[in-house]
Amino acid sequence: MKHINKIRIITGVLLLLGLLIVPFTPPIQNYFTIPNKIITFQNQFPHNVPNLGKAVQVHASVNDNNDEAINASSFAFSEPGDRQLVYSVAGIPIKKVDVSVLKDVKVIPGGQSIGVQLQTLGVLVVGHHLVNGENGQMSPGEEAEIKVGDVIMEIDGQKIEEMKDVKPIVEEAGKASKPLEVKVKRGKETFTTELNPVKDKKENEYRIGLYIRDSAAGIGTMTFFEPKSKKYGALGHVISDMDTKKPIEIHDGTIVRSSVTSIQKGNNGTPGEKQAKFSIKENRIGTITKNSPFGIFGKLDQSIENGKYDKPMPIALSHEVKEGPAKILTVIDDEKVEEFDVEIVSSVPQKSPATKGMVIQITDPKLLEATGGIVQGMSGSPIIQNGKVIGAVTHVFVNDPTSGYGVHIEWMLQDAGVDIYKKEGKKAS
Repeated sequence: MKHINKIRIITGVLLLLGLLIVPFTPPIQNYFTIPNKIITFQNQFPHNVPNLGKAVQVHASVNDNNDEAINASSFAFSEPGDRQLVYSVAGIPIKKVDVSVLKDVKVIPGGQSIGVQLQTLGVLVVGHHLVNGENGQMSPGEEAEIKVGDVIMEIDGQKIEEMKDVKPIVEEAGKASKPLEVKVKRGKETFTTELNPVKDKKENEYRIGLYIRDSAAGIGTMTFFEPKSKKYGALGHVISDMDTKKPIEIHDGTIVRSSVTSIQKGNNGTPGEKQAKFSIKENRIGTITKNSPFGIFGKLDQSIENGKYDKPMPIALSHEVKEGPAKILTVIDDEKVEEFDVEIVSSVPQKSPATKGMVIQITDPKLLEATGGIVQGMSGSPIIQNGKVIGAVTHVFVNDPTSGYGVHIEWMLQDAGVDIYKKEGKKAS
C-alpha cells in the first residue's frame, strides 16, 4: 500500500513539474505568440509567423497560386482578399490564423514646411469685454449667455462668415433699438439667444461686448500626399484656437509653401519653435477641408517634391512598426527638406484610431544641434522605417525636448479619405 502511495506521489510531482515546465518550452511559448488575425498588404515583404518546429507545418488554406511560402514561417501575398494560415501536426490542425490581405497603398512622404490659414465656420467667440453704455458697463454678449468657444453662425437670419459681416447688422439693430436673434453653435449643440447691442459713449458705436475671430494661421510640416487623388495629410494633430484651446471648426482653408528663417531651440520646460515666413496670397499649394485630431487634410493643387523620397512608398500599419531606428523628414533652413535619425522608443498596435501611438526620440546630432530636439512647426514631419511611411511627429515632451509623440500613418490616411482597408473579395471584419 505504501509502495502504491509512493508511486502516486512521484507521479503527481512529475505531472506538476510537467505543467510548470511545459509552458516555458520554446515551442509552447511560440504557440502563445501566434496571433488570431494578421492584416497585411499585398506585394510587400514576406510576412513572418511564429515557427513551432519541424514537426509543425504551416500552409495557406486558399491556394490560388498567389500565396507564396518562402519557408516554413514566411509568406508573401500577391493578391488582396481573405484567407487562413493553418498550423497542423501530421495533418491535424492545431491553430488557424485569419489573414486579411489589403490592396497595396503607397504615398509620397512630405517633409516640406508649410504655411496654414484656416477660415472658421462662422465667427469664433474668444472673449468678452465691457461696453461703457448709458446704464454703466456691461457685456451684452455675456448677458445673452454667449460663452468663449461658441461659434456665431447667424445673426437675424443672415449667415455670418467673416468678422466684417457682424458690424453692419449690429449697427442697424442698435439704431432701431431692436434685439438681435443670434444663432450659436456650442460643441454639437445649436441654439438661438437674444442679444441687445449697447451704444458705447466714447466710441459712439453700438457694441455687443464680444471678442471674435474668423481665421487662424501658423506653420507646420507636410506628412504625405497620395499622387492619384492628390489628397494630403499634414501636422498630425488638430489645430486649436490659441485663446479658447478648442479645435477650430473650419469653413475652408489654404496651405502654402513656407520658408524657415530661424529656429528657437527647445530646452527642459520650454519647447522650441521654428520661425518661418509665408504669403497666403502667393505660393498656394492646396486647400484645407478638414481639421481633425489627426491633422489637417485636403487636396493639393499640384504635386510637390522633397528631393529625398519623391516616389510613392508603402505604408506600415500600427502593428508593423518596430522599436528601433527610423528617419524623419523635415526642414530646418529655408525650404530644404533633410533626413534625420530618430529612435522609435515604443509603439502601440492600435485596432481603432487613437493619437499618440508612438514615442520617438531624436538621435541625429545635426538636428539636436540645430533645434534641441522636437520644436513647434515640426509637427507632421513624416517618419520612415524599413522603407515604409509609418507616421508623423506630433508633440514634444515639455521636460525632454529630444523626445515626443508620433501618430500612426493609417489614422491620418483614414481622415484624409484614403481607404486603406478596401480589398477585392471579402471585406475585412
